[in-house]
Amino acid sequence: MGKKLSLALVLLMVLAMVLSSCKPAEKLVNKINLNWNTEPPTMDPGLATDTTSVDCVNMLFMGLTRLDIETVETKPYLATEWSVSADGLVWTFKMRKDVYWIHWDPKTQKAEKKRPVVAGDIVYAVKRVANPETASDYAYVDYIIKGAEAVNTGESTDLNSIGVRAVDDYTVEFTLTQPAGYFPAIAGMWTNTAVPHEVIEQYGDKWTEPGNIWTCGPAVLDVWEHENRVVFKKSANFFNAKNVFIETYNVVLVNDDATAMAMYENGELDVQAPPLSDMDRIQADATLSKELYIGPGTCTYYYGFNTSKPPLDNVKVRQALSYGIDRQKLIDTVLKGGQRPAKSFACPGVFGNVADDPNFKGIVFDPAKGKALLAEAGYPDGKGLPEITLMINTSAGHQRIAEFIQRSWKENLGIDVKLANQEWAIYLKTVNTDAPQVYRMGWCLDYPDENNWVLENFHTTKSLNNPKWSGPKAAEFDKLCEDAAASADPAKRKELYFKAEELLTVTEAVIAPIYYYTTVVLTKPYVERTYSKAGHQEFWYWKVKVH
Repeated sequence: MGKKLSLALVLLMVLAMVLSSCKPAEKLVNKINLNWNTEPPTMDPGLATDTTSVDCVNMLFMGLTRLDIETVETKPYLATEWSVSADGLVWTFKMRKDVYWIHWDPKTQKAEKKRPVVAGDIVYAVKRVANPETASDYAYVDYIIKGAEAVNTGESTDLNSIGVRAVDDYTVEFTLTQPAGYFPAIAGMWTNTAVPHEVIEQYGDKWTEPGNIWTCGPAVLDVWEHENRVVFKKSANFFNAKNVFIETYNVVLVNDDATAMAMYENGELDVQAPPLSDMDRIQADATLSKELYIGPGTCTYYYGFNTSKPPLDNVKVRQALSYGIDRQKLIDTVLKGGQRPAKSFACPGVFGNVADDPNFKGIVFDPAKGKALLAEAGYPDGKGLPEITLMINTSAGHQRIAEFIQRSWKENLGIDVKLANQEWAIYLKTVNTDAPQVYRMGWCLDYPDENNWVLENFHTTKSLNNPKWSGPKAAEFDKLCEDAAASADPAKRKELYFKAEELLTVTEAVIAPIYYYTTVVLTKPYVERTYSKAGHQEFWYWKVKVH
């Protein structure tokens, strides 16, 4: 009896030792709390133009391709592979066969698998964006697709003339107007994501509301309390659901930086961009400084000038304003996040950019030159200059930047500038239709090519052209962008983009580039996350550990 008991004790001890040497299973929390600062203007892929809306679209839908968040390379997503014809005009994409449209019922908390996502859903999406009745502000992105521009501008009413077709249920083909090696990235943009025609036709403008919407992405839409919060739930039917670890994404829409920061410090938010006013405190705090991440970004912060509104219709006034901005002092005293002064529109990391080209001088801080240009324009020391309004979207951060630049223009040029602000959705409509004299905006890459920057923002007919730029120099800019887009010679393309950037930012000073973004964000230590270099986050692959 004694020997048997001893043996049992030995076995128990061995078992305990084995168990203690095993690594404990990772315990995860099924919820994350995020703040997107502002109400998403839309969740409709065909209407989205801003980062908040695109974040929503990426949660709910899939494009043919995606940009790798580390390398910014174009990778398969809804498509499995693609090929291009010898002349570079016809692109063929083969699609996954395991992606379905899902209807989520918020009342019953149940998902219903409706039907497969097929090539016809891509065709419908592309034609819908080109259709002028949709009023898609991003329709110009698809002008490279044969017939899309003619339909969108009203020159043609034949949607079937657009160069996109379903070869079969899982093969979609595009025909372009010219070769474009970057087209796979355009094919995967949110504007061209698959959308369910039957839901759009049934519900019209309300098709993206919870309970109506069908989705095919990593999440479903559970709650959208406008101006308050959005809740996404993991889609168990997502093709890669096994690698989605968070079940609930609770997104608040708190636009007040101080309130959001307090929520983060109280544990109500797991991730939050720090207010500019708190940067010194955060960097000096033993805990917060460890939670602060500052890394490279792929966006540019700039001020646009409406060239049709006096006195900004005078190029010398525009140049003077750009020369009057002390970008480095703004970074050192206000931003404090390792940003870089911008001398060009496209930021580093984009093909064709001139940000790091020593031969591209750009406009840098030179108040003496700015004052001289003002005098040449007929406004010595700013005297007699008509009133100028600088408009921003409502944000404490943008307000601090605007106030700094307002002071700079007063101190360096003798100019008084009035500030105004609007809520984000209203502001976007204002800038896209009748931009104020000076307006703030940021641009993040949709795909890593200068074409996405200069042509798709400032071409006088192939973009929104918010600055209302026109005239011989604008026509010269248009041709440079078009020739660069059509060229297959990388060196030639770079040369053309150099000239286009010079026209845009120096010769005509249509915009004043201010700084190249960095990613500046606070994240709780229990969140295992990525920091994207591609201008978008893949929230659905994050993890929240037990804390």
